[in-house]
Amino acid sequence: MVATEPVAEKTPRKQQQRSVLTQQKLLDAALEAFSENGYKGTSTRDIAERAGVHHPLITYHFKNKEELWRATANRCFSQFARSLLHAREEAAQQSPRDRMASMIRAYVNYAASHPATHKLMLQESSRSSSRLDWLVETHLKPVCEIVVEELKPLQESGIAPPGDPALLFNLIRVSSGGILALALEIKGTSGIDFSESRNVDALADMIVSIFLPERN
Repeated sequence: MVATEPVAEKTPRKQQQRSVLTQQKLLDAALEAFSENGYKGTSTRDIAERAGVHHPLITYHFKNKEELWRATANRCFSQFARSLLHAREEAAQQSPRDRMASMIRAYVNYAASHPATHKLMLQESSRSSSRLDWLVETHLKPVCEIVVEELKPLQESGIAPPGDPALLFNLIRVSSGGILALALEIKGTSGIDFSESRNVDALADMIVSIFLPERN
């Protein structure tokens, strides 16, 4: 009995680890597929093939394509929000300009290392849908509201450009994620390779200097 008990204890744990690994594979494959082909252009069979798992495992873990899409969006946009809020917290004692600059750099670096996140957003933004409504209310709008509140005092003090702070946020956002979503095209037309960290840093520096110019 003593020799068999550890084996009995390990079996459920190994099964749980395999289950978690399978879910991660499916989520990674789903993000890749949805960002490339959109929701309608993606099949669960394609996702299963990309993940290298049996097709029935999708319904076992996520029930259907809609639930898999939401789980995929939840994971990538939650990670994005955490990276942005972490940068904000790390710079909490810095000046408002430096705090916003830190958030912009975090945005650029996350977009560079997770290009599929912005591509997924572009896919969903091309038409109205319940998925877009959910994405906006659950993830995008809360982030927008946080950044807008950070931008308002910068505008009032003349550091950031005047105008609707929500529009300014979206200009910054598109300047970050939108450019990096076009990385392959930009590499071909301009020779700028965003797989090199120095080019990502240069982009972040340029965005900061344009939208948060330092006073002389």
